[in-house]
Amino acid sequence: DGAMAEHLASIFGTEKDRVNCPFYFKIGACRHGERCSRLHNKPTLSQTILMSNMYQSPAAAAIANPTAQINTDPRAIQEHFE
Repeated sequence: DGAMAEHLASIFGTEKDRVNCPFYFKIGACRHGERCSRLHNKPTLSQTILMSNMYQSPAAAAIANPTAQINTDPRAIQEHFE
């Protein structure tokens, strides 16, 4: 049915799409990763480069090196990120 196909095309990649992950569709990443209940359609070509673990937060550094004196205050971590 043409109306159904048109409806599905209009919601593809949006919050209303219950099959495809809108976050992955928009930015190429999803906080749920492989546990996401929606599909992550990986494009064959993209202008975006995704580099995992590029940013190392102070909180992760504190866990990795417990003897280092690292400020783990949530506000300081947020400021460091921004």
